[in-house]
Amino acid sequence: MIKDVYACNADTCPIANDAPFRRARKTGEIGGPGGGCRSAELANSSLASREQAISGWIEPPHVNLPGRALPIDRGPVHRVTMALLSDSLFNPTEEHQMLRQMVADFAVREVDPQAAEHDEKGVLNVELFRRVGELGLLGITIPEEHGGAGMDALAAVIVHHELSKYDPGFCLAYLAHSMLFVNNFYHCANEDQRGRYLPKVLSGEWVAGMGMTEPGAGTDVLGMTTTAVRNGDHYVLNGTKTYITNGCEGFCFLVYAKVEGQVTAFIVDRECPGFSTSNHIDKLGMRGSTMSELIFEDCKVPVANLLGAEGSGVTHMMRNLEIERLTLAAMSVGIAERCVEIMVRYGQDRKAFRTPINRFGQIQRYIGEGYAQTQAAKCLVYNVARDIGPNIRNRVGSDAAKLFAAPVGKQVADYAMQVMGGAGYCREFPVERLWRDAKLLEIGGGTIEAHQKNLTKDLTRALGQSAS
Repeated sequence: MIKDVYACNADTCPIANDAPFRRARKTGEIGGPGGGCRSAELANSSLASREQAISGWIEPPHVNLPGRALPIDRGPVHRVTMALLSDSLFNPTEEHQMLRQMVADFAVREVDPQAAEHDEKGVLNVELFRRVGELGLLGITIPEEHGGAGMDALAAVIVHHELSKYDPGFCLAYLAHSMLFVNNFYHCANEDQRGRYLPKVLSGEWVAGMGMTEPGAGTDVLGMTTTAVRNGDHYVLNGTKTYITNGCEGFCFLVYAKVEGQVTAFIVDRECPGFSTSNHIDKLGMRGSTMSELIFEDCKVPVANLLGAEGSGVTHMMRNLEIERLTLAAMSVGIAERCVEIMVRYGQDRKAFRTPINRFGQIQRYIGEGYAQTQAAKCLVYNVARDIGPNIRNRVGSDAAKLFAAPVGKQVADYAMQVMGGAGYCREFPVERLWRDAKLLEIGGGTIEAHQKNLTKDLTRALGQSAS
């Protein structure tokens, strides 16, 4: 279950205390616990349509930014203008809207303050990761009867979108755990396996990940050389996986290996003899998560840890790649959206030649094009999310969403850095970190070139089928 732990304080929230909203709270038109604005109730109220003149981004009172000159650390959580027009796409149900508000508030209060520190150290904040488990987010797509939130791919997009505004590296660890392991594992595991692993991965007690990429097999995933040979009541695995997110902290991994040449999926955990991990692989960005090799040296994996049947690994892999690519695309949207907010604020506050720099055409170009690209990517990602599920294949949609959205995060972060000049290049502000983080999204979960190849192949095949 998703736990609704964040609601606006009516005494401090700037929206809740705006004059029209005070009147509405008194008449009962809107209001959450304590009379706060509660975005779900706000957008569904009649007041929202009557007060569309109240627009822009409103800084929440909860964010304290000592030592910073610019109030750039909170995005448009309380956007009123156009709320009714966009809700059918971005927040199709009240549950989705409440999820977004909760994750957005959590990201500001708990994720953002630790982001720069863990980026510098290059480690995952495991304690914070377990807080995500307490909120019920580690099993966002898992049915409630098995301890999950019982939500859909669009809900997963919302979580990745909102977390990535403040710490994409931390969000990547979340993705590797909740999408690459938990979501994939659930749909190919039996009841015994679910009972042994789900409770501890859903709580965050065990950090998890997935092992597919190898030193000699990235995009050419079927070229993997890790092998598994059955020997009585266990399989013996040999090989190496590389660039594995959560490799350092992880307890259990969904690992692909070949059994007599057929790709097969297994659960491998730290208790399997012959399994080890390398030292942390240092990297440019996404440093709030760790990365290592998974090493199998005559590793003994119980037969009970075989996922599905021998040779069924490709089916599991392809099904899960779609939601993986979609949530990676959502991360790029989050990065871009945050960078647009930063540009707009900086452009208004920074003056040159005695005038705000947003009066200059060069700056207007970066802001305008950055916003347009972000909105286009956001609309595509959320539209595709409605047509992805465990029993709904949509490779064209997921490839298109990631192909288009992945470069947007990097491009808009670059725009923001250009608008801020030297300040954007310095670690005092988050733009340089977001810029570094964004690059991975053009590589991980499928390279840009792989998406172009897949789309051309699938569209050509569809054309042939329609002509026949």
